[in-house]
Amino acid sequence: MLKLLRFLKGSAIVCAIIAPLMMVLEVSMDLLQPKLMASIIDIGVASNNKQYIFLVGSKMILAAVIGIIGGGGCSIFAAIAAMKMGENLRQGLFDKIQTLSFMEIDKLKTSSLITRLTNDVTQIQNMMLTAMRIMVRSPLMCIGGIIMAYTLSPKLSAIFLVSLPIIIAAVIIIMRKSFPLFLSLQKKIDSMNVVMRENILGVKVIKVFNIVSRQMDRFNSANDALRDGNIKAQNINMLLWPIVSLVMNVTVIGVLWLGGVMVNNNVLKVGVIMAFINYTIQIMNSLIMAVNIVINFSRAKASADRINEVFSMTPSIQNKEAAKDFKNYDIEFKNVAFKYNDSSEYVLKNINFSIKQGEKVGIIGSTGCGKSTLVSLICRLYDVTEGQVLIGNVDVKALNLKQLKDNISFVTQENTIFSGTIEDNIRFGNLDVDENILIDSAVDAEAYEFIMQKENGFQSSIEQRGQNLSGGQKQRLCIARALVRNSKIFIMDDSTSALDMATEARLQTSIKKRLQHKTMIIIAQRISAVMDADKIIVMDDGEISSIGNHEYLMKNNEIYRSIAVSQLGEEVERIG
Repeated sequence: MLKLLRFLKGSAIVCAIIAPLMMVLEVSMDLLQPKLMASIIDIGVASNNKQYIFLVGSKMILAAVIGIIGGGGCSIFAAIAAMKMGENLRQGLFDKIQTLSFMEIDKLKTSSLITRLTNDVTQIQNMMLTAMRIMVRSPLMCIGGIIMAYTLSPKLSAIFLVSLPIIIAAVIIIMRKSFPLFLSLQKKIDSMNVVMRENILGVKVIKVFNIVSRQMDRFNSANDALRDGNIKAQNINMLLWPIVSLVMNVTVIGVLWLGGVMVNNNVLKVGVIMAFINYTIQIMNSLIMAVNIVINFSRAKASADRINEVFSMTPSIQNKEAAKDFKNYDIEFKNVAFKYNDSSEYVLKNINFSIKQGEKVGIIGSTGCGKSTLVSLICRLYDVTEGQVLIGNVDVKALNLKQLKDNISFVTQENTIFSGTIEDNIRFGNLDVDENILIDSAVDAEAYEFIMQKENGFQSSIEQRGQNLSGGQKQRLCIARALVRNSKIFIMDDSTSALDMATEARLQTSIKKRLQHKTMIIIAQRISAVMDADKIIVMDDGEISSIGNHEYLMKNNEIYRSIAVSQLGEEVERIG
């Protein structure tokens, strides 16, 4: 928890200092009230001195007004400090996530990261608000009440030596039991978020396959687990309420009994007993507040640990500030092997090949053979497990990440589209791109025609995840977004699968013309997309089966020949 206090900065620090001071003012006034009331009873009422009653009563009203100002001020400043800290923490966590490599993100899971950014940060925010109000008020009121009670009657206040240790022991025991439960509870929230996310994103598939009831059962199962976990965690904490209430009510009874005896023996006055009972009630209320603190702290501690887990992660892909210049843009894989983590199997093995600057290279192979993983190593979405990936005879690990990625345009397989306008999405590739280049990129990506058919052209709105676009339209926008970068290396990862043959042929011609002197790497399922490549890499089960042009592979590689025949028919062998 203390590690996260570094996000309390700027004006939030000032507010965090003022808030407890205002609470001290409120508590001081609250502690003053019973003593003033005792004076009214023992002096004013006992002697029927109306002037004294009015004078002390006025002091009580003034103390109450000052207490209200202190309490209100504390609430305002505490809220400002907590909200600003929450904002800073959420921003810091988001920025940290952006620095993590795919390996760390895969480990943490997307649903868990969303929970940490939202629910966990909210728990810390609420804890800070509680800390600056209740956590300040509770101990001050408890300690202050005991001191004030002691000044009234040291003998009577000895009763607290029995009640307070019982309550403190109960708080410690229940805290130890509740913390693991709240940690488990946050994981259950993660699990429910996974189910919700999959159901919302996959709603079309769910309806097509008519598995709504099955998915509802799955959600209900996750929801029930969250409910049961919540009940279990809250039930343990709620045990504090009856324990505190029982002990403090017994304490009040003890005060009345012992105090009554002392009044009868003329040791104490009635007003002192009344004040003492008020202090006892204040102490009891402060301890009940402590119960709230325990509940919030248990949950916030679990959330803080999850947030600190993200902050403590060291990205597996480290940036080199001292950039080395590219001598050229030749790409070479030397004895490369890769696996996603230590416990998984190798996805790529014994990868050796080179691509000269300006070459067009195709990569083809069966699903799951490692094609996408191979190209992701070039732009360091992942780092190799063994071997080296070189660009211009320089290991990509020795290059500045920004410099590396500025020289690579990557059209990913997922075709991610953001909400906004069509122009916004294309400009993601280059925010400062000239409008003419933006239009040319849309033309070359075969996107210009469908864009201009829309009512607002490039300013047409795109819904979240591009839901108002077809699969082919999304692919063409992603290609246009990559083209505006004008990078030296252009990678397309199966980015034309949703296009018809004629549109794909026109797009391939346009791109080839535009990227004449640039390195192109095209992953494709269709032979037609890579037939004219300078070299084609055939992948099989994480290894390179063969490398060559279309004619060579048709004669010498059975995998390539079988794919070609299955797609283009027997006549392709005669053409080859």
